[in-house]
Amino acid sequence: MSIAIVTDSTCDLPQHVIHELGIQVIPLFINIGDKGYLDGVDITRKDFYTNLPGYTVHPTTGTPGVDAFKETYQTLKDKGYTGILSIHISEKLSATVNVARNAAHEFRQIPVTVRDAGQLSLGTGLQVERAARMAAEGRSMQEIEIALDDLMARTFVAARLDTLEFLRRSGRMNRFIAGIGSLLELKPILTMRNGLPGSERVRTAHKAEARLLKMLEEHQPIEHFSLLHTNSPEQAMAFRDQAAHLLSVEVAYSMDITPVIGAHIGPGAVGYAIISKNPA
Repeated sequence: MSIAIVTDSTCDLPQHVIHELGIQVIPLFINIGDKGYLDGVDITRKDFYTNLPGYTVHPTTGTPGVDAFKETYQTLKDKGYTGILSIHISEKLSATVNVARNAAHEFRQIPVTVRDAGQLSLGTGLQVERAARMAAEGRSMQEIEIALDDLMARTFVAARLDTLEFLRRSGRMNRFIAGIGSLLELKPILTMRNGLPGSERVRTAHKAEARLLKMLEEHQPIEHFSLLHTNSPEQAMAFRDQAAHLLSVEVAYSMDITPVIGAHIGPGAVGYAIISKNPA
C-alpha cells in the first residue's frame, strides 16, 4: 500500500522537506480588508509581519472548504496512491481537521485516515515529516499511526509573545484582560501539548525567556529542538545561544511561523518546538 501524506499550511515545515518527501499542503486563507490570500502562496511571511501592525482592519483567517480536500485526495488517487493520511492542526485551534474529516467521509475512492495532530506549527509539522518518511519506507498505516501517537505524547511547543495587542485585535482574548496586560507590560507565554493549549503571564521579556528556559529544562532529555519565531530570526538565534547549555542536539529548523497563526500572536514572538526523549 502506497500512502500519501497531506497536511495544511500551518505545519511550518521547510519547503525543502515538503518537496523532498512529496507532502501535499492545503493552504488556509488570510483575509486582509477585502482581499483574500492563500497562506504560503500569495503573500510572504516577511511582508505580512512587516505590514501587520499598520493594517487598519485586523486580518482574519479561514479554513479551506471540503472541496479543496477532496480535490487533493483525488489528485493523489490519480497518481496511484492507495491510501492517504491527512494530518492537521489541533481542533482546539482550528476547524481544519473537521473539514478534512467531512471530506474523507465523502471521498470513497481510496481510504483516507484523518488525524488531529493535537499541535500547531512545527508541533504538527514534525509529525507530518515523520509520517512522510515512514510512508516512503513502505510502512503500513497502522505502523505510522502508532509512531505518531508516541511522537505526539513527547512533543511540546512554547513561545513568548512580544505583546498581547494582536490577541486583542484578533478577538482571541477578552479586551479588558488585554488592556491590563499592556498596562503591566505582561509577556504572555503560549504552550501546546497533547491537544491542550496553555498560557502563562510573565512580567518582562527577561522573565519570559527565563521561563522558556525553565520549561526546556523540565523536558530533558531532548531529542529534537527547533526554533520558532514571527519575523524575528535574530531574537530566535539569541535565545538559542541562551539555551545552548540545555541542548545536546543541533537546532534542526528555525522557522518563521505561518501568518495564519501569526495574525493572532503578532510579530516578535520567539519560541521552540521540541521532542523529548520521554513522554510528559
